[in-house]
Amino acid sequence: MTGQVIKFYNSFFFVQVDITDQPTIDPSIQRSIDLIPCKLRGIIKRDKKSGSSVYPGDFVEISPLADGTGVIKNILPRKSLLNRPAVANVDRVILTFAAANPNLHPLLLNRFIVLAEQAQLAEIIICVNKIDLAAENFLSEYESLYKIIRTSTVTGEGIDALKNILSSGVTVFAGPSGVGKSSLLNAIDANLKLKVGKVSEKILRGKHTTRICELIKFRDGFLVDTPGFSAVDLKEVGITKNNLRYYFKEFAQFSAACKFLNDCSHDHEPNCGVRSAVAEGKILRERYENYLTILKEL
Repeated sequence: MTGQVIKFYNSFFFVQVDITDQPTIDPSIQRSIDLIPCKLRGIIKRDKKSGSSVYPGDFVEISPLADGTGVIKNILPRKSLLNRPAVANVDRVILTFAAANPNLHPLLLNRFIVLAEQAQLAEIIICVNKIDLAAENFLSEYESLYKIIRTSTVTGEGIDALKNILSSGVTVFAGPSGVGKSSLLNAIDANLKLKVGKVSEKILRGKHTTRICELIKFRDGFLVDTPGFSAVDLKEVGITKNNLRYYFKEFAQFSAACKFLNDCSHDHEPNCGVRSAVAEGKILRERYENYLTILKEL
């Protein structure tokens, strides 16, 4: 049988299979879709860091067992893998940040963008939530790079536009805790009834309310509400000082002018096309400074 991993919970991978599409299933069974809790077959290599080589979104081959569970025998080829949060076969990521409460931190935003660029996703969208708390054109300086959606669950702004984007494919919502990812999804579909938390008044950060990563059916696609996090170790997902520059996409058109074409870190080298572009206002200085901060960390 083949199916798609919907979530990982309590040491089980829950695989959704279409029973009507499985030749080995008795056609008299009335249910058209089933969710089978599965374990990994021993020969499937586990990732040493995460403990698993199977992720939500993966298409897998399973062998059903008599007790209603199953065993994952094989992982089918992926078209994409977002490393943090770990979700396979993603079509787009919506990087969700709040305009205020908690305030948006550009460095954290750009770290998330680097992760999304590394995954080579078809679409990277920035969602500025709680726009009712800020200026209407908040984050406008990023609009030449990425699609920006501004939303508010208070006024309803941007909700319909978001629904249209989410109607097909697998969409991951990623961002820090407290920015309103679960609230947004509840506004999109009230039947989801996702648990919503509040921002801590003491530390001005969100509390983690989403505990697991799960694919949620919406129209002809899936939504993925991921646990919020702030600390992202880029080294763990293979981002290095030598490849970081490729994940700031606006650098590409100017790097051809660098004296050290293949080795320029865009930091201290003479005759650097990227640094010249920053000085001329052709590259957003905030992005470049965030790049240097991350480069130094790496």
